[in-house]
Amino acid sequence: MGCGTSVATETQERRVEKDDMVKTPHPALTMKAAVLIQRWYRRYMAHLEMRRRYTWSIFQSIEYAGEQDQLQLSSFFSFMLDNVTQLNGSSPDLISQLLDPVVDPWLDRETCFNTIPVPESYTGPRLSFPLSVSDTNALLNGFKEQQILHARYVLQLLYETKKLLRQMPNIIHLSTSYTEITICGDLHGRLDDLLLIFYKNGLPSAETPYVFNGDFVDRGKKSIEVVMLLFAYLLLYPDYMHLNRGNHEDHIMNLRYGFTKEVMQKYKTHGHEILQLFQDVFSLLPVATIIDGKILIVHGGISDQTDLDLLSSIERHKVKSALRFPRRSVGQLDIGQCCRQMKRMRSTDSSRPSSGCSHSKNQTTQNHRKRRCGLNRSDSAISTSSSSSSSSSSSSLCSPRTPSCLTPRQCPSTPGSPYTISVLQVPFLDSLSSVGLPSPSQHEREWKQIVDILWSDPKTQEGCSPNTFRGGGCYFGPDVTQRLLLQHGLQLLIRSHECKQEGYELCHGGQVITIFSASNYYEEGSNRGAYIKVGRELIPRFYQYQVSRTTRKLTLTQRVRAAEGSALRALKEKLFSHRSELMCGFQQYDQNNKGSVSVSEWALVLEAVLRLDLPWRTLRPHLARLTPGGSVDYQSCFEDMGPGIPLPQVTPNLAETLFRYRTDIEIIFNIIDKDHSGLISIEEFRHTWRLFTAHLGVDIDDRAIDDLARSIDFNKDGSIDFTEFLEAFRVVHKLDNKDQQVNGR
Repeated sequence: MGCGTSVATETQERRVEKDDMVKTPHPALTMKAAVLIQRWYRRYMAHLEMRRRYTWSIFQSIEYAGEQDQLQLSSFFSFMLDNVTQLNGSSPDLISQLLDPVVDPWLDRETCFNTIPVPESYTGPRLSFPLSVSDTNALLNGFKEQQILHARYVLQLLYETKKLLRQMPNIIHLSTSYTEITICGDLHGRLDDLLLIFYKNGLPSAETPYVFNGDFVDRGKKSIEVVMLLFAYLLLYPDYMHLNRGNHEDHIMNLRYGFTKEVMQKYKTHGHEILQLFQDVFSLLPVATIIDGKILIVHGGISDQTDLDLLSSIERHKVKSALRFPRRSVGQLDIGQCCRQMKRMRSTDSSRPSSGCSHSKNQTTQNHRKRRCGLNRSDSAISTSSSSSSSSSSSSLCSPRTPSCLTPRQCPSTPGSPYTISVLQVPFLDSLSSVGLPSPSQHEREWKQIVDILWSDPKTQEGCSPNTFRGGGCYFGPDVTQRLLLQHGLQLLIRSHECKQEGYELCHGGQVITIFSASNYYEEGSNRGAYIKVGRELIPRFYQYQVSRTTRKLTLTQRVRAAEGSALRALKEKLFSHRSELMCGFQQYDQNNKGSVSVSEWALVLEAVLRLDLPWRTLRPHLARLTPGGSVDYQSCFEDMGPGIPLPQVTPNLAETLFRYRTDIEIIFNIIDKDHSGLISIEEFRHTWRLFTAHLGVDIDDRAIDDLARSIDFNKDGSIDFTEFLEAFRVVHKLDNKDQQVNGR
């Protein structure tokens, strides 16, 4: 037994020695392992950051492309309204109703809400005016419980807000002598973000004054609740609650981005009256706030033409929409020398120069290919409207897709602007006349001040140039910022208008701060929201947050993957809606019809057609396959997408055109569908297409339109269901369908 015990003891001792050797590896090996892990982690985080950045770029590029489309549609409407009547003797009534609506005088009287009864069965918040703290608390709690405010109270709240705003100046001056001021950026209908701000920072009061810097509505599903709360606190504390106008406080923007639809869905009976009052109230919102004479707060930014003295004297209520171009009639133009043949007009149209001169042979060839393929959609770099030429060459809104009867002739481009329009080709009797554009009127200069304040963005380069990416306002450099601050004795510009991943961003040497308060703006977990507090020392302090019910449970990788998937889906839909243009561009490079092009050629075509300024080479693995030879199989870009409902091809590429301009069609349908029934007749459908084809310059005859109408009149009752129509022109991701089928099994 003794020997046995001794052997066991020796064995245990050896094991302990071996364990000690394992537990204490050589220091050099430990360091090497640590370096390898560190390298792997850094590489992994860098790859994750790259994915996060290109996801952000996709979201932002598609957002701005949509805004540019909206501005082009609005400029087209303005152009038609101002000129078609004078040239053709016919009035575009539908456009007039949109751009120059006549506000019912009944809405300026208390009877607009007194005649609306509130039934006893109504369980939502009840308000009494003038508002008290108990009223705003009832409103706050009601919205937390998903209750809808009765139409009577909505109208009364808007009526009282309108009365108050009429007494306010264009620029509000505040002081931090007694308390700090909280500044919030875009909310975009995110009620949860607003409630979180109030929870973290306190409800508006004399001790907690607020400045909300525009864009209260659109995109989010709770816009009516957000704006009702803000207006209620404005009425309760007019000295401590301040609201600046944003570019989305605009009834034309609301048609595209959801606020109009939300109001009509929640208030089917009194929706029209509510929208009309909102239009008036939005136009009366102040456009700027100045704190202690040192901090300027505007929604978008400034330009080299921004004049705060002029801005303070503008009759702001006259600018119902910044997208409504100042009226510039043909009667104001100086008709000059006539050209005798209508052929001249066609030749002027066909020989119109491109947006800029290229000194590169490759670029020239690419432009030539685009023209051959019919890829001449309005150049994103051409954004100065013929109806908005003014003393400043640095700011603009997108030019309309001009009908062939009115053709601008472009002059050579200059560094300050992509081009300047000096003459307009106008049909006069049997000929075509060249007319000079008149100098901008006072109203036009005032309108332009508003556009720059609401739409502009900062840039790192010096100077001021048209904001071609958005299509409206300008890009202003650090020199422009410094000049305006020095001119008015200011030291800081705070603006919003752009989503930032951390909720805020500093630029121009810290003289410009962007603040954005809608978290999860693009996708769950895509960005934080933030607000600023400024005290007597005028040093801004930033507070970040993120509203989320699920994000906290996800890892960083899972959050990036979810946002990336959503962005790539949107990008693939963009590719699908431009399929014919892309295929034409690819085939210009694929002379031997192999079905493939080089990666560089593939990227060139995508950027030339879509103009999204994205890292296409980096995105290639997510969008297209490579062939064994290393070239891109360009057909694979469209493999996993298809139409929602297969439709007969009544005219070449019509269905694709409808996919691409689905939102524009929705806006026109909303104008035509006066009773918001969701149904339009075949005749109304024809009216839609006359507007739409004029906007795009697409030649579709009445027979093709009738064939299309019959093909989507699914129940054959002579009316077209608006929802069914939009469903027919929705891109469906085939991979999603496969996943659903697998999950169903």
